[in-house]
Amino acid sequence: MKSLMIQGTSSGAGKSTLVTALCRIFSNKGFSVAPFKSQNMSNYAYIGKGFEISRAQAIQALGARCEITSDLNPIMLKPLGDYISYVYLQGKKFKKMHATEYYKKFVRTQGLQIALKSFYKLQQRHDLVILEGAGSPAEINLAKFDIANMKMAEKAKSPVLLVSDIDRGGSFASIVGTLALLDKKYQKLVKGFVINKFRGDVTILAPGFKKIKDKTKKSVIGVIPMSDFDLPEEDSLNVKAKNIVWNKKNLDNIDQEIDKLSKLVYSNLNIKAIEMMIK
Repeated sequence: MKSLMIQGTSSGAGKSTLVTALCRIFSNKGFSVAPFKSQNMSNYAYIGKGFEISRAQAIQALGARCEITSDLNPIMLKPLGDYISYVYLQGKKFKKMHATEYYKKFVRTQGLQIALKSFYKLQQRHDLVILEGAGSPAEINLAKFDIANMKMAEKAKSPVLLVSDIDRGGSFASIVGTLALLDKKYQKLVKGFVINKFRGDVTILAPGFKKIKDKTKKSVIGVIPMSDFDLPEEDSLNVKAKNIVWNKKNLDNIDQEIDKLSKLVYSNLNIKAIEMMIK
């Protein structure tokens, strides 16, 4: 029962897309795979039979070719404004909560246990669970309330890949800085880095790779080029997502785009290194 976690140096680094690609890559290799995100904030849900989860995990499940269930995203927050969200637990509407109540009274008790229950169920059913983090693990003001990044990786005994968006700039600094701000026990879980959304000749990054290795003793295991795929976006600070209809035509289109995405990632990522991590 293996696991792998993808975390990011920031929101929008490409975690969701990379998880989708890896789900398809390992499904193609014959693994029974499932995606997992313990906590996701989104106003765009996949509505199943009696449950709702973030559509990002539903799309990742299409990549994994697994059943879409509430366990893939056991906690979903639908923001209402003024730091208040509707909280959904294992696909069911629970109640409205202010951020203070949610973080200080809920996540470290009920929240963590709900997330772990779903994760362990997925582990029992699948060969490999690919976890997605949220935001950045180095948001040190929130670290003790964070059940989506390093605490979950620790509980899952999962190796972590840290992905950074180089198109935004400052990618090398964000990688080294993120790692430096983590507790020592969490630094050990990070096994490598992925540079995402790169434009140009990858050879010019070589000095940066060496510096990162010198500073962290860990390697960059892949550089994913900037590419556009016709996949639904998550809503975020930078993107205004669109609603989609879950009909056969759209599902077929998503499946084809996932195939193209997975081929791009496979050719630019050291998959053998990842397989060694999850052994």
